[in-house]
Amino acid sequence: MSTNLHPMLNVATKAARLAGAIINRAALDVEAVRISQKQVNDFVTEVDQASEQVIIDTLLTAYPGHGILAEESGSQHGAKDSEFVWIIDPLDGTTNFIHGFPVYCVSIALSVRGKIEQAVVYDPTRNDLFTATKGRGAYVNDRRIRVSKRVRLSDCLISTGFPFRKGDNFRQYLSIMADLMPRTAGLRRPGAAALDLAYVAAGFSDGFFETGLSPWDAAAGSLLVQEAGGLVGNFTGEADFLDHKECLAANPRVYAQLVSLLSRYSKFAGAGEKATARQAIQTLTQGIAAEGPADAPADAPSPAPDNAPDAA
Repeated sequence: MSTNLHPMLNVATKAARLAGAIINRAALDVEAVRISQKQVNDFVTEVDQASEQVIIDTLLTAYPGHGILAEESGSQHGAKDSEFVWIIDPLDGTTNFIHGFPVYCVSIALSVRGKIEQAVVYDPTRNDLFTATKGRGAYVNDRRIRVSKRVRLSDCLISTGFPFRKGDNFRQYLSIMADLMPRTAGLRRPGAAALDLAYVAAGFSDGFFETGLSPWDAAAGSLLVQEAGGLVGNFTGEADFLDHKECLAANPRVYAQLVSLLSRYSKFAGAGEKATARQAIQTLTQGIAAEGPADAPADAPSPAPDNAPDAA
């Protein structure tokens, strides 16, 4: 561990590595892990809970006066009125984990008076540690990282997350994909938003967008992107996005292009933009309906309703 890290980042790094050790041990025999379901396609395991507990214990041992906001236990631990709040996702990518698909991570961020100032995203399968302190840059394994330098969307690899919860607007996501796919070098759905954001910061991908995210999904990754020279906000480009349930991140040139394409799909878009988005969704839906029966086999299942969740 680097001695140049901010003391609070050192503690967060220690917590992330302890959680990663729990996750790696459990990954050796995933079938033995107890799993429960919070809602459709939204899982929690004993590993999430054990990982979260060791993170909270480590942080509060060092900083007993700090607050906690964690995915599994909410705000029940730590101080309730502190200006320092640790935002924790103990295992981002649980669905990947329980299937043995090695794309998941630990995410820890420190919010100070509402602003993210420390961030750790730890990938235990690759032993990759992404860190950032506000104003000091972003790093992976002590190596400075920067967002990509690509400027043409057609050259860019963009990551996303598919809708999977009951009530998600699946057809809107299809319309977004129809807008983006012909304009990019490719779309990817790795399945762990915190790691997606870390990869944007490192320049492994050029942008990321997703709806339905909670603060613990994006808090640490957002600081990584910003400290690596990128921009993060909601689909209309507003920087104060953590509670908006939509996230967009990219290098500055690509960010502007993505905002121009995605803003009409934002819940914060103007009435005119929302009408344009509804028309695009309707046109796409009609096109699918018109093409489907001619190409589908006789025993093909009926189309899912608008609010049918996608598989996570």
